[in-house]
Amino acid sequence: MRLRHLLSVATAGVLLAGGLAACGQDGASADGKLPVVAAFYPLQFVAQRIGGDAVQVTNLTAPGAEPHDLELSPKQLMQIAEAKVVLYLKGFQPEVDKAIDAQAKDKAIDVLTLVPTLTATGEEASETPELQGKDPHVWLDPTRLSTIAATVAAKFTAADPAHQAQFADNAAKLAADLAELDMEFATGLKTCQRKEIFTSHAAFGYLADRYHLTQIALTGLDPEQEPTAQSLADIAAEAKKYGATTIFSETLVSPKISETIAKEVGAKTAVLDPLEGLPTGSTGDYLSVMRQNLTALQSALGCS
Repeated sequence: MRLRHLLSVATAGVLLAGGLAACGQDGASADGKLPVVAAFYPLQFVAQRIGGDAVQVTNLTAPGAEPHDLELSPKQLMQIAEAKVVLYLKGFQPEVDKAIDAQAKDKAIDVLTLVPTLTATGEEASETPELQGKDPHVWLDPTRLSTIAATVAAKFTAADPAHQAQFADNAAKLAADLAELDMEFATGLKTCQRKEIFTSHAAFGYLADRYHLTQIALTGLDPEQEPTAQSLADIAAEAKKYGATTIFSETLVSPKISETIAKEVGAKTAVLDPLEGLPTGSTGDYLSVMRQNLTALQSALGCS
């Protein structure tokens, strides 16, 4: 991987001279739009909602792909170099971190620095040393995502002052949508028979913290981690203890482990989407998928 990355950087450097000609001297793309790069889906959602038709947003992570596994192509490296704003989460996608360190430090926003973070503990913390023990999944708390969006709007305005009013108006509308979503979650999860959610990996710490739930994860922060037989037995015991009716799986990760635990404890499986990316062909967005998550949680927890 190291050699492939170095070759990609070298190739991008050759392409860059020609590629930059597609941007005007003011940094706008050929069609006059502000070029923005988002590392993965939730950041793309924020960028598109705030920028509207004044920005051209490139998502580095394709629909249906697991963002942790991202390897950048020479074209993507060039897109990062050409962008006026780059949105990423440091430590979440190491290849993106390398590219930003090489050519985009002055225009990149690490969204993890914009909001209070939760600390991963035990094995979860050791799985992703690049995150220095922090849980990266901040976008699953709508209030934190709203804070991130406000900074993105300010960054867009600094890069393209002519569209300040448009960015401010779009940011206000997004803030209102996220506040409404937050209220729906708070109300919908206020009175439930259970508070424990059994998830396929530890992606829902911020959601659980915001709405007074307890996350019990089959694996840690890395969705591809293989749990030990003992950890599976421990989780099955907890599921029986709390009377869990549902073990959650995800859209971009194999449901086999969740299905194994569900069968062991006599529960069903359902999808709880961490929104790290949208499935290929999806017509939903952050708001609609979060509302699907709320419905799934209400069913699993016996909420009235």
